[in-house]
Amino acid sequence: MRVIITEHARKRLKDVRQEKITYADIINAAREIPGCIPTATRFKGFFAKSGRIFDIVAKDISSGRLVITVIGK
Repeated sequence: MRVIITEHARKRLKDVRQEKITYADIINAAREIPGCIPTATRFKGFFAKSGRIFDIVAKDISSGRLVITVIGK
């Protein structure tokens, strides 16, 4: 499945709260979510390789899975 990370989510990765979360962490998290996501939904409790816990907001669109934002813990 193709994972698309929005510009907003890319910008959020530069914040202190999301530091040490990589694009690969986000892509892996988005691919772990089973089924179809017709509306933007928050998914909680993913672990980055650095050990940081984060949530993502994602939605399925015709060209793949869109990651709208990333929320670090």
